[in-house]
Amino acid sequence: VVTRDDVEKSLKEVWQYIKDKEQLLKDLHSQIEETEQRFSVKQAERDYWLEYKNVGSKMLANKIMNLEKDIKQVKDDHHRATEYYRNVLKATKEENDRLFEMHMKLCKEQALENAMRYLDKNSRREIEENEWLKEEVKVYQKEVSDLKASIHLLEEENVSLVAKLIDSRLRNLRV
Repeated sequence: VVTRDDVEKSLKEVWQYIKDKEQLLKDLHSQIEETEQRFSVKQAERDYWLEYKNVGSKMLANKIMNLEKDIKQVKDDHHRATEYYRNVLKATKEENDRLFEMHMKLCKEQALENAMRYLDKNSRREIEENEWLKEEVKVYQKEVSDLKASIHLLEEENVSLVAKLIDSRLRNLRV
């Protein structure tokens, strides 16, 4: 037996779980912003060193190449982190939706059971009779469709027999 308090407790746990995931998402967004800021700093450094390179400073060429590698690495890391966090977010949303649907289904079943428990005998009997009648209607509908199919076949057979009879009488008349 699940009580209302249990259901509310379960809903609160699901709600807290969602809030925790949202906080994690906010933290991930701040990390992405920090990475983007580092990227812009590295980009500025790259631009600065490219200017030196164009002016003719060959000594700093290696450093420029290393900075370009760093920038590329930061871009790659940023891209991978973004994809990872997107996938984590998608998986978390799907899991939350699945848990919520499962919980709602459980709540509906429990509500039905609770409602049935508090009904009087006459109401319960009426519900059971209604279910029985629904099953009987399905059986009769199947029988009706079977009979319609049989009638259709018999009508086709009658039509072909009448056509043969008419043909044979026409032949007899010609003779």
